[in-house]
Amino acid sequence: MRLVVVGAAGRMGRMLIKAIDQAEGCRLVAAVERLGSPALGADAGPLAGLPPLGVTVTGDPAAAFAQGDAVFDFTSPEATVAFARLAADAGILHVVGTTGLEPAHLAALAETARRIPIIRSGNMSLGVNLLAALVRKVAATLGTDWDIEIVEMHHRMKVDAPSGTAVLLGEAAAAGRAVDLAEQRVAARDGITGARDPGTIGFAALRGGTVVGDHKVIFAGAGERLELAHVAEDRSLFAQGAIRAALWGRGRAPGLYSMADVLGLDTL
Repeated sequence: MRLVVVGAAGRMGRMLIKAIDQAEGCRLVAAVERLGSPALGADAGPLAGLPPLGVTVTGDPAAAFAQGDAVFDFTSPEATVAFARLAADAGILHVVGTTGLEPAHLAALAETARRIPIIRSGNMSLGVNLLAALVRKVAATLGTDWDIEIVEMHHRMKVDAPSGTAVLLGEAAAAGRAVDLAEQRVAARDGITGARDPGTIGFAALRGGTVVGDHKVIFAGAGERLELAHVAEDRSLFAQGAIRAALWGRGRAPGLYSMADVLGLDTL
C-alpha cells in the first residue's frame, strides 16, 4: 500500500515514517511538510532515524497525494480540513489522528467523507478504543446517579485540552447514556462552582514532563467507585494503529469511519 505522511518532520510524522518502514505490505511514497520548514528537500528516512529512503520531503501536498493510496494526517484542525479536500480530489483514503477538532472541522470532514473514506479517531491504539467500548457499556448500565469524571495527563508540549482521547472517552460515555456530550460536558471547574449537576460528564486535564498519555474514566456512585484506565508508554502504538486503519480502509466505500469500525468493537 502506497502511503503518504503529512507533517513528516513532526513527532508523529517521524514515528509514522518509521512504522511504515517496518510494516509489511506498506511503502512510504511521499512526505509533506509546510512551506518554510527546514525539512523541505531532505530525505524522509533520516528524519525518522532510518537510512535514506529515496523519498524527498515536499511542500506540495496535491502532488504527493497523487502518488498514494492513503494519507496519514496528525497535524492541526485547519490543515486537516484542507488535506481532506486534497485527498478527496486525489481519490485516496484519509486517516486522521488530529486532535482539537471543533464542530465546524468535524462537519467539514463529514462533508468530504461523502467523496472518500475517512478514518478519524482521537486515538489510534487498540487499548484506548477497547477502553472506549467498555466505557460506553458501563455508562449504559449505570444510572445517572453515578457521576462520570475523565482525567487525562500529557507531556508539557501538548497544545490542546482536553485531549482527543479524553473527548473520545467522553463521547463513548455520552453514547452509553444516549445523550449529547456537548450538552453534558463540564470542561473545567474553578472557584465556587456549586454542587455537581446530575448527569454531567466532567473533564480534568493535567500537563507536565514527558508523559505520552494517561487516561482514566471514573464512575463515582454512592459508597463505591469504578475506575477504568489506560496508560500509553510508547507513541509508536499510535502509528501502528494508523497503519492497521489504512490497511482496513483500503477499498472501502466513501464514509466517515472510526477505530471502533476498524477493530470491530461496536458490538461490545
